[in-house]
Amino acid sequence: MKGIVLAAGSGTRLYPSTIAISKQLLPIYDKPMIYYPISVLMLAGIKDILIITTPQDIENFKKLLGDGSQFGINFTYKIQNSPDGIAQALTLGEDFIKNEPCALILGDNIFYGPGFTGMLKNAAKNAKKGFTTIFAHQVKNPERFGIVEFDNNKCIKSIVEKPKKPKTNYAVTGLYFYDKNAAKYAKTLKPSKRGELEITDLNNIYLNKKTLKVEILGRGFTWLDTGLPKALLDAGSYIRAIEENQGIKIACLEEIALRMGFLNKSSINKTLKHYPDNDYYNYVKEVLNSYS
Repeated sequence: MKGIVLAAGSGTRLYPSTIAISKQLLPIYDKPMIYYPISVLMLAGIKDILIITTPQDIENFKKLLGDGSQFGINFTYKIQNSPDGIAQALTLGEDFIKNEPCALILGDNIFYGPGFTGMLKNAAKNAKKGFTTIFAHQVKNPERFGIVEFDNNKCIKSIVEKPKKPKTNYAVTGLYFYDKNAAKYAKTLKPSKRGELEITDLNNIYLNKKTLKVEILGRGFTWLDTGLPKALLDAGSYIRAIEENQGIKIACLEEIALRMGFLNKSSINKTLKHYPDNDYYNYVKEVLNSYS
């Protein structure tokens, strides 16, 4: 199964902070924003990941992430010349996907909560069986999102993009697990009134085919979209509070690589020799020392 991180866009809502750098390279407390979506794909067992970004940012992503071998995974890079919609990521990634199931995640989304790894693995299994899975989370301002309406059996009845009168407050998050047909269906989409290939239109294709599933991220689960200055600050404060209270690090890619069996202790130790003595890498060393 393949994974795609969409880390393009100009990040204008964060100007002037993002004039010279991609927002996905900005720090969320103690690590770059893009570590968080990458960690989600890794927890789903995905090792082949495509990073889609802009012409001006691609070299910075390559400098940060390299080929992925330090995390036991493989990175490929692709340029999106203009932000023409989330669904465009699938057409740009068609050659990378190669008719395999794939997961698509937005580069500014952060997920954290109980049972998440099990949800991810279940979604990956369903994608291989021909089903698509979206993830929904309650929000207080549903008119800003694609909103899911359910029938009496808790099955998806409709998905409406930014409805003026939302029928629920369950928003579709920026994480999607698709079957092998995603790129083919995405190529049939027509631009919306705002000139974009809408991911909601793609999801509605699967809904009409009755192959769309939804995972509800319930109470106690956190989903953060870090596209605004306040959201960026809130996300950093949230991550700091969790990490300091629990003594863990969220989205530590080296730790995930170890626990998922992508790398062994010896391989990670060799990589650590090239990095400075700081809080993040000292944590990785502690994980290695405690791991049997």
